Amino acid sequence: MSVTSIDVPLVLLHAFPLSAAMWRHQVSGLADLCPVFAVDQRGFGTARDVSLEGVTPSLDVVADDLAGYLDERGLNQVVLGGLSMGGYVAMAFLRRHPDRVRGLILADTKATADTPEAARDRLRIAEAIEREGDTESLAATMLPRLLGASTRNERPDVVDWVTTEIRGAAPAAVAWAQRAMAARPDSLETLAAADVPALVLVGEEDETTGIGEARTMVEVLPRAELRQIPRAGHLSAVEAPEEFNAAVRDFLTRLR
Repeated sequence: MSVTSIDVPLVLLHAFPLSAAMWRHQVSGLADLCPVFAVDQRGFGTARDVSLEGVTPSLDVVADDLAGYLDERGLNQVVLGGLSMGGYVAMAFLRRHPDRVRGLILADTKATADTPEAARDRLRIAEAIEREGDTESLAATMLPRLLGASTRNERPDVVDWVTTEIRGAAPAAVAWAQRAMAARPDSLETLAAADVPALVLVGEEDETTGIGEARTMVEVLPRAELRQIPRAGHLSAVEAPEEFNAAVRDFLTRLR
């Protein structure tokens, strides 16, 4: 087998409040199939020092950051994948730069906007993180939302890794991202207009954006398929990387 089996790069966008390191198993596990780029979003990971001061919180800003990232690397069209917040950014990118998306992978995310209650909760968390100056409380409250019961009960290594990632996130980036997600629009019309192959993935134990949200996206996407990842919660790519990669590999090989 050649090192690169398909000629379309795969670009992956991480969940909140993690970094591109969450895609380590995908970068290594899919590298024989296509070029794989895991991108740190503004304020996280290697982009931690990108200024947020004076920048209105908006996922459109992050989507345009991504366009610049692709330009710098000479990447015209890509298969774009995002999990949770990464999915929100992928939909913002699809809305703003539709001609650059060759295929779409949406994992453990949703196309609907936050309810007023959910948006208020995000703003409350943003204010609390700024006030506290660290993400200790966020790690405690988010773990049950991010990881499925199987992982929490049987995979202490994954629990520890995700906890460390959350604790390492910059408070300013966490607050900015929460406000950006609270302000995001409904993306169902964007998906309905996306005439590209799409794969919707969801962990079977995801209680944050579960099967109902996944089916809603599949129903409006013109060319979508749905795959569930067993024994995984909201971070399906982290919790069950082999199963996640197998689904992505199958999808990508049929793009040829």
